[in-house]
Amino acid sequence: MYEMSSPDEVLWARPAPGERRPAHTRETIAAAALKIADTRGFDAVTMRNVATELGAGTMTLYHYVRNKDELFALMSEAIMAEIVIPHDELPDGWREGLAEIARRTVRVFSKHPWIGDHMDDEQAQAGPSVLRHVEQSLAVAARTGLPVEEQLEITGLVDDYVFGYAMRNREQEADRRHLESMVAYLQTQLDTGEFPHLAELMGDDPRAGIERVMHLASQEERFERGLRRLLDGIALDVERRGAT
Repeated sequence: MYEMSSPDEVLWARPAPGERRPAHTRETIAAAALKIADTRGFDAVTMRNVATELGAGTMTLYHYVRNKDELFALMSEAIMAEIVIPHDELPDGWREGLAEIARRTVRVFSKHPWIGDHMDDEQAQAGPSVLRHVEQSLAVAARTGLPVEEQLEITGLVDDYVFGYAMRNREQEADRRHLESMVAYLQTQLDTGEFPHLAELMGDDPRAGIERVMHLASQEERFERGLRRLLDGIALDVERRGAT
């Protein structure tokens, strides 16, 4: 049976250290950890390395966060804060509003490409910026006039598309590192004659075919085309149901 956590087990429910002039803040700790992850990779984010980046002792860091899970929660909070759009920059209308949230999310994920591999690492500690992102997304979806449950579904559809796009880009990077073995394996499979549609896509040269597919997949326009198709479908549903 699920047991409710006590408030002090949730990072965001605990007050920040109450020293008059604390040497560090949750924000500076998150910034140091993000700098390490962005330049050296997520695996380099350790309590020791973050403390070194801050010019502090490792034990000092435990005054602010109890473990690496909480450190990652701070990092995720900082990333979500980048995703939340300032009120005066948010376009009017549900369609352009959701589109801008999607675009901003993709840009932030591109700045921190490792995040896609570690989304499931975070313990369930939704911070203030997660709540602000959800609130902002729902506020934009509310402009459709649909019931609140369907507003949530729409925001989820957009999130699914954005996360899927980001993950596919990560897969493209891995594919490029294994291009030679991919070409050799693909050729053996195409030679069986069991994949006629794939053979048509690849053409006479599997290497050139794979590179062409990678190029098409990496085009920035692909994100906009997919987002437009998704929003077109939502717009048709909103119109069909007589919402605003």
